[in-house]
Amino acid sequence: MRKELLLGCGSRTKKDLFIENRSGFEGLVRLDINADHKPDVVWDLTEHPLPFQDNEFDEIHIYEVLEHLAYQGDFKFFFKEFTEYARILKPSGLFFASVPRGIWTWGDPSHRRVITEETLIFLNQEEYKQVGETNMSDFRNIYKADFRKVYANKTEDKLFFILENRK
Repeated sequence: MRKELLLGCGSRTKKDLFIENRSGFEGLVRLDINADHKPDVVWDLTEHPLPFQDNEFDEIHIYEVLEHLAYQGDFKFFFKEFTEYARILKPSGLFFASVPRGIWTWGDPSHRRVITEETLIFLNQEEYKQVGETNMSDFRNIYKADFRKVYANKTEDKLFFILENRK
């Protein structure tokens, strides 16, 4: 049976992004910091490790949440965070996300960081072949997980993306 995780769920119960006609959640586990939303798990996403087993989920969904979790430039948290997502995702599991763009990026006073499509390059180990050839910083000493971008789409106010866990 499939198992899917919705992080920072709020009152959400539907997918914003899906593939293979999987528009509904299967084996859904909802996590939020606010118990008023009645999630399955009440947890602060800045606390690691997350309260899940290794390789537990087929999919992770996180919509309009990543920008709230760490401060711009906190690369240690960024890589620790995505390493944790890789840990709880099954091999070849998918990570579905959306983040704000445009005026909503910094217009919301609770937004702490910006994630762009270019940011995703640093999550793919294969991209580190650029080190020494471009201005790409090398984080391989602290980041061992590996996500491959399988989809990205920009609208006026959002970036939607899907990453595949390559473990």
